[in-house]
Amino acid sequence: MHLIDFIIIGLYLTLIFCVGIFTRKYIKDFSDFMIANRSVSLSLGVVTMLGTELGLITVMYNAQTGINGLFSSFHIGLAAFIVTLLIGLTGFVVVKLRKLRVKSIPEYYSIRFGPNTRIIGAILLSLGGILNMGLFLKVGAIFIQSIFGISNNDNLLTIIMFILLVLVLVYTVSGGMISVIVTDYIQYVILSIGFMFCVFYSIKTLGWNNLFESLEFIVLQNNENYNIDKIYNPIDRMGGFYISWQVVLGFVSAVIWPTSITRVLSIESSTLVKKQYIWSSFSFLIRFIIPCFLGICAYVYFNGNIGSQSLSLMPMFLAEILPVGVLGIVVAGMLAAFMSTHDSYLLCWSSIITNDIIEPLSNKKLSSDFKIFITRIIILILGIYIFYWGMFYEGSDAIWDYLGITGAIYFTGAISVVVLGLYWKKASSSGAVLSLLGGLSSIVGLEPVREYIGIGIENPAIIGLLSLFFSLCLMIIGSLILPDKKD
Repeated sequence: MHLIDFIIIGLYLTLIFCVGIFTRKYIKDFSDFMIANRSVSLSLGVVTMLGTELGLITVMYNAQTGINGLFSSFHIGLAAFIVTLLIGLTGFVVVKLRKLRVKSIPEYYSIRFGPNTRIIGAILLSLGGILNMGLFLKVGAIFIQSIFGISNNDNLLTIIMFILLVLVLVYTVSGGMISVIVTDYIQYVILSIGFMFCVFYSIKTLGWNNLFESLEFIVLQNNENYNIDKIYNPIDRMGGFYISWQVVLGFVSAVIWPTSITRVLSIESSTLVKKQYIWSSFSFLIRFIIPCFLGICAYVYFNGNIGSQSLSLMPMFLAEILPVGVLGIVVAGMLAAFMSTHDSYLLCWSSIITNDIIEPLSNKKLSSDFKIFITRIIILILGIYIFYWGMFYEGSDAIWDYLGITGAIYFTGAISVVVLGLYWKKASSSGAVLSLLGGLSSIVGLEPVREYIGIGIENPAIIGLLSLFFSLCLMIIGSLILPDKKD
């Protein structure tokens, strides 16, 4: 890192904080704070959806996936692309949700199944979502530590985590959804430029043909009996259960996950929702494949010497190949991605806790100012949690597997409730509650829980699929046995 790189990074951070302060004046009520008063245009909706989902955590876990799965890991991006495109072409689920004019998934639960389902759903959503983002801060700190060449020391990692957390909390508490959308746009521009540079210099450094030849040589050198098809074929390397799980995760990322669906609920009209998803499908493909490709390049560059540094390998690779100035742009883009994802997630979970748990339990209409105040307090509490969790969580699962199984605590039950609730008239509130509670079964896939209980299934994908099937059965059986009383 040179002085020019630090200047670029400093200018970016200054710009971001100025935006956060400037957009405060547009926050007039809780609707502005949570969903930007549903005034997001199509182009901005597409960009901000990608901006939120293309966080530094996304870049890091996809690079790690590329290192572990090589070119066969590209199927994850392909699954996300196909699912999102189909949703855009059909409007499946998303158009109906936007027409209901709800602010969140739990608010839909209330309309369809009643206030009790809303509260239970919001609690489980918050539990899964907060656990899901527990490693975001730590992974961001590992990136900074690696790309700046800071020594691998736990105390230094903690200090970096604390500094990053303060930056995120100050910014998120200041703005709300409007500032999130604006910074998503800025992040999209900077990170897009940064990605083009990364891909260009990776190919320039390694050579296109040499990349494949070297990869196959390194893999065979490390394991003479290795089937070369596993480098490219996901079925040979990972199996059908894992690929099926990626299709489920693609659907969840586009439709069920609150940070994505919030963008649908923020867009100007339901007629634009389909177009938003059609265009976003290409973005979902790119956000997986480019970081995976950079992870593969890092694997080749370091001759397959991963050790325990699968998360650090990609930033170490970029630090060595990128020239002065370009490195500053890339790091600024990554910091943009880090802040954008954190502020979106912190705002999402805190707003849901306020809007779908605290207000319904209070049995009265809370003022917008009070709800914004409570939401900001919750943001600070969540910040303390992710700092604590990042320091003390011990687990060796890949980050992508960790994210999938923690998110499953919410979405394995939510898929049945949302989809069947919208398209099956017999879906009942009892079935919905049972399905949501059934999703809790996926917590056994979390590595510390798995080891404590002594479950023999080590593949989180199998546990997630079983939990999804269990929740679906509970939804159907519960709805048939315990139907809602007709008015």
